[in-house]
Amino acid sequence: MSKARIIHPVILCGGSGTRLWPVSRKARPKPFLPLVGEETLFEQAVSRVAGDDRFAAPIVVAGASHGDLIEAQMHGAPHRLIVEPAARNTAPAIALAAALIPEDDIMLVCPSDHHIADPAAFRSAGLAAAALAAEDYLVSFGIAADRPETGYGYLHRGKALPGGFAIAKFVEKPDRARAQAYLDSGEYSWNGGIFAFRAGALLAELARHRPAMAAAVRASVDKGREEGTRFHPDADSFAAIEGDSIDYAVMENTARAAMVPADMGWSDIGNWAALHDALERDGRGNAVRGEADLADCSNVLAMSDGPRISAVGLEDVCIIVSDGEVLVTTRDGAQAVGKLPGASNQ
Repeated sequence: MSKARIIHPVILCGGSGTRLWPVSRKARPKPFLPLVGEETLFEQAVSRVAGDDRFAAPIVVAGASHGDLIEAQMHGAPHRLIVEPAARNTAPAIALAAALIPEDDIMLVCPSDHHIADPAAFRSAGLAAAALAAEDYLVSFGIAADRPETGYGYLHRGKALPGGFAIAKFVEKPDRARAQAYLDSGEYSWNGGIFAFRAGALLAELARHRPAMAAAVRASVDKGREEGTRFHPDADSFAAIEGDSIDYAVMENTARAAMVPADMGWSDIGNWAALHDALERDGRGNAVRGEADLADCSNVLAMSDGPRISAVGLEDVCIIVSDGEVLVTTRDGAQAVGKLPGASNQ
């Protein structure tokens, strides 16, 4: 890019993490839990851009119920918290942040509940994405695919750009055969939900493709109020928004969609099987947190906050004991944990 621009990390804190029940609860959902290492996923997201003068203080977008958790886990570091009056998916949340920074500044939009094993690779990809964003591309991280994953959307790589590629096509979650074909081709990456935009370019594209949403976001900011480090958008204006994801609202419609390759040990920690994959395992693929005895077991995740777990002869199973609740699921069944009554009625 022609000159260095300020890069604002925008950390999104949405969702309740029901697929990680019973550890993740509405009062303390997935981002605010130390699932991989000693830091919480939110603290990891903040620390990836901390101590680097190429990045401004983070902007956090979250609901009011998690404001105190965020303040506590910022540990006194500078930040700004945008308090969403209602959950309206990622497009309005990102647009709120865009409307509150100078239009020529760059936003690096990061979910708060992902694990990235290589922070240096993340920062390198972030700088490459910022350079493309400064040229008014709307940039997604293209996560290096290492298996035929059916749970993620994919990005089909197009023509080469400086530091990245145009996006030829956004692909919905494929079946196994298509996922394997994508992997074999080497032309596809996972869509990890990490983005870089010039603030003014993002707002212009939103106005072009979702004019009602853009107008409601603008009204909610114009009528909003400051309260210390927190900004409260106008609730009535924001409530009028019909929510949508940034992919559907903007990225799949713009002619300026681009991607930067990112091989950084990424996981969305989307369920217990994904967490198991992100943890250190023994020679038989087992991972243990807390008290557990595993005999003749392979590829088992055992986590307990108190009672001992004892298991014999199991394969491909997750056993979770937390706050008086017990969950047992196969790895294949882990995706459906959020549909259990305990998870939905917490």
